[in-house]
Amino acid sequence: MGRWRPPAEKSTALVTPEGHARLKAELDDLWRVRRPEVVRALAAAAAEGDRSENAEYTYRKKQLGEIDRRVRYLGKRLETLRVVDTVPSDPLAVFFGATVEVEDAASGETARYRVVGPDETDARRGWISIDSPLARAMLKKRVDDEFEAQLPAGVARFFILDVRYGG
Repeated sequence: MGRWRPPAEKSTALVTPEGHARLKAELDDLWRVRRPEVVRALAAAAAEGDRSENAEYTYRKKQLGEIDRRVRYLGKRLETLRVVDTVPSDPLAVFFGATVEVEDAASGETARYRVVGPDETDARRGWISIDSPLARAMLKKRVDDEFEAQLPAGVARFFILDVRYGG
């Protein structure tokens, strides 16, 4: 079996200022801190002799490959990302960077989501990718608008309760 992987789907190249800073900090940490540590450990493992039976050497080579892969991805991705740090001309509608409170039409439960770039999603914080079905469905909607989203569990209807910008 080969190493070929199908190319990843194209994702929207938008990011919030906080997300951009986090990605740059991750790249810096990987390049200046973690990679040198792994290279030192790899050199020490290689000095122990027979590499074919050296689990530490094998592990460190794999770890170095993962770090290098992530460094390459972040380097290329940071060049293409566009930082969005302005409020849209219509702050009452849902666009990138909005924090949106929605109500599920079926259950009446409310949830709060922030529409962010695909590189900064965080389910625990309610940060959803602008490429997600829910975010796509709510784009350009306003308070009191109803919309449907095709979710993994099926079609769901929601009402927009609130739209805010700025953190």
